[in-house]
Amino acid sequence: MILKINGGKLELRKDSGSLERTIATAHVVDADLNSDETHIALVLDNGKCELRKTSGSLERTLVTSKAVGVRWSGDDIAIEMENGRTELRKMSGSLIRTI
Repeated sequence: MILKINGGKLELRKDSGSLERTIATAHVVDADLNSDETHIALVLDNGKCELRKTSGSLERTLVTSKAVGVRWSGDDIAIEMENGRTELRKMSGSLIRTI
């Protein structure tokens, strides 16, 4: 599957490019899909980082402010912060380490 950010709206698309569903309707600045395509980590323009299922439902908030980017690292989530540091977190939201 493919994630597309268009004007702050996050869309989940099939490999053919057709729209499967809209995950978030506004304010998205970065997003990443995990390797087994079951979860999406996304960053909003207010610095909040959320974990969502591919159905679009919110699973949990990982960081409440100051996030600027997000990437999956295996089963863990690497969240880039405003100060240049990276927080490595489990899917449960617990902090593993700051790099």
